[in-house]
Amino acid sequence: MDTITKLAIPIRLFLLDVDGVLTDGKLYFGNNGEELKAFNIYDGLGIKLLQRSGVQVGIVTGRQSQLVARRAADLGINIVVQGREDKLVAINEIQKQHDFRLNEIAYMGDDFPDLSAIQQVGFGMTVANASDIIKKQAKWISTLTGGNGAVREACDMLMTAQGSMDKVIQQYST
Repeated sequence: MDTITKLAIPIRLFLLDVDGVLTDGKLYFGNNGEELKAFNIYDGLGIKLLQRSGVQVGIVTGRQSQLVARRAADLGINIVVQGREDKLVAINEIQKQHDFRLNEIAYMGDDFPDLSAIQQVGFGMTVANASDIIKKQAKWISTLTGGNGAVREACDMLMTAQGSMDKVIQQYST
């Protein structure tokens, strides 16, 4: 069994940063000051499939946004922590509230505010366009960039490692 599979098998909670992971990291503002974000539909389906396989998904982000709350609700994500730069502290709070061990938590982030979380959870992950320092600390790096299918790739990898991918695919097969 390879190292990635060993890290992936115990995962029961997959936590995600938003800007740079679920989005491409760009911030868009309309003429009236409204904030806009683009989310990838493939990432959304990957999250739903991972949830069906039995892994919970949550969000831990440094920014506060109604758009994130709406996207989380659309995807059935109940663990949402916004406005927290102290990602590891937030993760430790989630861990205690929901009875997870750190080795059962995966976290995907892309920049310095995510560093301690990536280092301390059971499975620290990042996107292809992350900071080089983050890439050196992550146990797994997506081949895709944030907002462009990186989360879907991570979800597929987790389901494959946990042996649930075939069951998920069967739901769509004739």
